[in-house]
Formats: sequence, C-alpha cells, structure tokens
Amino acid sequence: MERDQAQAARWFTHEVRVRYEETDQMGVVYHANYLTWFEIGRTEMIRSLGMPYQTLEARGLLLPLTEAEMKFRLPARYDDWVTIRVRVSEFSNLRLTFDCEILRGEDLLVTGRTKHVWLNRDWRPTRIDKEAPDLYALIKASSEC
Repeated sequence: MERDQAQAARWFTHEVRVRYEETDQMGVVYHANYLTWFEIGRTEMIRSLGMPYQTLEARGLLLPLTEAEMKFRLPARYDDWVTIRVRVSEFSNLRLTFDCEILRGEDLLVTGRTKHVWLNRDWRPTRIDKEAPDLYALIKASSEC
C-alpha cells in the first residue's frame, strides 16, 4: 500500500475542458489531440518544478520528441473535464521519458508514453547534468519515491 501511495504521489496533474474544436464528426476527441494534452502535461509539470520551457530554451536547451505511443480505452467528448496525469518514468543525462494518462473522473481514457532527447541550439545531444545541473536535480527529485 505504501508503495502504491508513493507511486501516486509522483504523478503531476492538470485539468482541461474538451473544446468543440478538439472533437471529430463522431463527437469524440480526435486522436491527435491527446498528444497535445500530453505536451500540456509535460510543460506544466516542468513549469511546476520551477523551470518553464522558456527558461530552458533561453539557456539553449531543447527537448524534442523522439517517440510516442498511445493506447485508447474510452473516448473523451465535447465539454468533458479531463485530467492529464504525467510523470517522469525514465531519465538519464541525455534522455527523458514521460508516462501519461488522460482520465475523466475515475475513468482511464488514454495511456501513453513520450520519449525525448536533450539537445543544444545546434541540435546536438547535450548532457543535462552538465548544462543544467539544477534542472537535472529537479527532475531526479520529482521521479524518486
């Protein structure tokens, strides 16, 4: 039980209301919008750690997406309140992986994962522990139980 609570504590949450423009002709959220919500979750999580993306980019750090996966269970619909849950599941000095979930109340709608690599302004891999040790420490602390 303690382990489950520790795991749950690692999730960052952010709520959004489904906008009409995010739905398709069937009245459900178009699948590509879940990737946008994953990104909202990631950026808000990093911001909550005290390091907004603007600050990262001003320091010459980029974090492009290299891989994404999603599993669809239930649809979200127009005007639903959904919760984006995100956590760091794997990280190193070069790579970062986020687990993501989209929920409507207690219903798990979508699960997924995104993988990223740290780059400098020249689009070369860069070690985050060397370029931004403060950020590396924040990410490490957020991913520990």
